[in-house]
Amino acid sequence: MQTVSFRQMKDGTKEDYEFLGRLEQDFIDKLPDRILDALRALDDTLSGYQVTRLEHSLQSATRAEADGADEEMVLGALLHDLGDDLAPENHSQYAATIIRPYVRPEVTWVVEHHGLFQKVYYAHHFGEDPYARDIYKDHPYYESCIRFCERWDQASFDPDYPTQPLEHFEPLVRRIFSREPFDPAVVNRTDVVLPRAVQT
Repeated sequence: MQTVSFRQMKDGTKEDYEFLGRLEQDFIDKLPDRILDALRALDDTLSGYQVTRLEHSLQSATRAEADGADEEMVLGALLHDLGDDLAPENHSQYAATIIRPYVRPEVTWVVEHHGLFQKVYYAHHFGEDPYARDIYKDHPYYESCIRFCERWDQASFDPDYPTQPLEHFEPLVRRIFSREPFDPAVVNRTDVVLPRAVQT
């Protein structure tokens, strides 16, 4: 196997870094495959619910799609719990970091904060403030995160809901994660895109 010549980065040559650049691009090009594999792995994770974490993720995305959400928000619904295995205490931030280079800020913000917003449904059982989310009540994406949690996330633990399989969402995953990362036309958007079904 070909390797670089250096043992310290500061000793690398132009040829070394060009070689690594080619390998890195090949690796980046396979990101959609790794995302799909990570989703499949959610089928064997946190137990106790009536659905697996993968089924919950698929159901959230199915509900978002049925509700008229655009494809970036559907992706957010699909991947919002992707960090549960490796980042159980900050899974929201983990998932948001993964999608940040490829979607508009609204989607990243909603995914990043959904864990806090979900507490409205159960925090009182632990003596915590269920409305801790209200520190963000003046944020432009506050209502979007409430909708995300109410309509798609908290509702998606139903084993009888007609949920789309992962194969249904695979083209969307491949399309979005094949975008140019940090494209200003995407990541600098500051508009809020409401699902068609709830636009006023």
